[in-house]
Amino acid sequence: MARAASARPTSLSAGTVTASPTSPASLTSPRSSVTIGALDPTYFTQVALGSFTTSVLPGAPERLEVTSGSRHVATLTKGARTVALTGPERTFTENKQPFIDDFQRTLPDQTLPVTDRKYWGTSPGGGSWSTLGPADTDFSVVPGSAVIALTTDYASRHATLRDDEITDVDVRAVAKFDKVPTGQACSFALSFGHQDTHNNYRARLSFLTTGAVELRAEKEVADTVTQLSTSTTLATGVAAGTNWTIRVRRETARIQVKAWRTDSAEPTAWAVDVTDSTFDKGRVGLRALANQGCTNLPVKLVVSRFQVDAATWQPPAVTHTTWVRVLSDPFDSTWTPAVEQVIRGWAGSPSPDVLTHAAAFLAGAPAVITAATPAMGKHIMGKAGYGYLDPQGYRYEGADFHEYMNLGWTFPDGTYTGPSSKQVGNLDCSGYTRMVYGYHMGVPLAAGEDTSRTLLPRKSRHMVDYAPGARIAQTDGIKPPAAQQLQPGDLLLFNADSGDDTETVTVDHVGIYLGVDTAGKRRFLSSRKTGNGPTMSDLGGASLLDGAGTYARKLHTVHRL
Repeated sequence: MARAASARPTSLSAGTVTASPTSPASLTSPRSSVTIGALDPTYFTQVALGSFTTSVLPGAPERLEVTSGSRHVATLTKGARTVALTGPERTFTENKQPFIDDFQRTLPDQTLPVTDRKYWGTSPGGGSWSTLGPADTDFSVVPGSAVIALTTDYASRHATLRDDEITDVDVRAVAKFDKVPTGQACSFALSFGHQDTHNNYRARLSFLTTGAVELRAEKEVADTVTQLSTSTTLATGVAAGTNWTIRVRRETARIQVKAWRTDSAEPTAWAVDVTDSTFDKGRVGLRALANQGCTNLPVKLVVSRFQVDAATWQPPAVTHTTWVRVLSDPFDSTWTPAVEQVIRGWAGSPSPDVLTHAAAFLAGAPAVITAATPAMGKHIMGKAGYGYLDPQGYRYEGADFHEYMNLGWTFPDGTYTGPSSKQVGNLDCSGYTRMVYGYHMGVPLAAGEDTSRTLLPRKSRHMVDYAPGARIAQTDGIKPPAAQQLQPGDLLLFNADSGDDTETVTVDHVGIYLGVDTAGKRRFLSSRKTGNGPTMSDLGGASLLDGAGTYARKLHTVHRL
């Protein structure tokens, strides 16, 4: 027997769900969205469904399919509370989020083996920095500054974010040289459309031996540099240690560049406004160079800020008609009038479901504050991070659902866990899963491990053994499971070797299956350190169960709550 779960005291902002078709992403597009097409009035007319027919589907676990005429209505799984229903078609998309990296960390961490040292670490916007030059030791971070040491002349040094898919971007960087060069000039550039060190765009500031500063835009194709604009002298007599800002705005083939002393106002006009379509996408980052003949090396470039105000890449999109709802009790395989009444009430309803709530924490999702107890006045939805940074720039895990809300919580066994001021607005992978399924959808939550299989445990490594519900598929120890019965809303548990735990564990990451994307690949949502929060995209590892990526190879268990 199953009955409807009691309504949670939450609501979604109208900005989260829009009734318009998706459009191509741009710098001004919403950061993420769930869009619904035109609604058929029959979605709201229960009698239009007619009588229900039920049939047991082949395969394990035992599942009951509910139809009305030729229309699929719902699929229920024995032992599980989640139900997959047919409803209005939706499209889920996620775009980039703005960020500022002000380098509040210390790197490299000299306590680690050389092979494990992160020379610029992980950016708050997601993705780790890739540094390339004559020596790794030319790159370092102290709190407030990333440093490139020009120890040899005529050798470029590059620092780029590991995200190759950015098309349009509005990006700026603030940096200074600690010396006025002698003999020959030094330069630093804001690079974009960066394919590799031999193929890229860049906006370059040259610091001459006279103290003059010149700006130019250029592209490099197979090591051949072409000027996109003439050189412009921006200032003379510039002293060492003077911060300069470079800003680039690139939309399709249009490239605009400006630069100015950081202690002065930003110019209203663009110094460079050109068109070029050689590279349609690529990384953003920085390049530094001492021209051959520079005689007062080492010269240090000190970068105090790298800021992406907007960016666009080809966002992943998942479109389907599956809505996932949660019964108050596990389905025991018996079809009763009470169960039918619940399914009829849900059939075709566009009210928020599991996937709507899961998308309510993606980049750009609007904040929702509740007036209901016990979380009155707290944010219960809205863009979430993963965790705060430690002194080396790594993100702490440990942000549970109630910490996102800055709320203490008493669990069914009487355990009380207080709020954490440092984790407000953050959700780690299991905290995100518990926020969606526990706080918003009513699945009972455990304070910790809990072996009863009636409560959702705190950590993913315990979910794999003790989460309530039905086991859908599991690895044979050699290869990931085929997961033939996979459906949206299922928990995906990974042995991703993320290093989140000091002890040896089988599972260390959990996500929520979303569906098949426009490329025909199975995509999921999860909160990740590299992406700094919940994501369905591919920064720091493709959110896919297909291909050769980490998560495709490391899927361990599929579980239906």
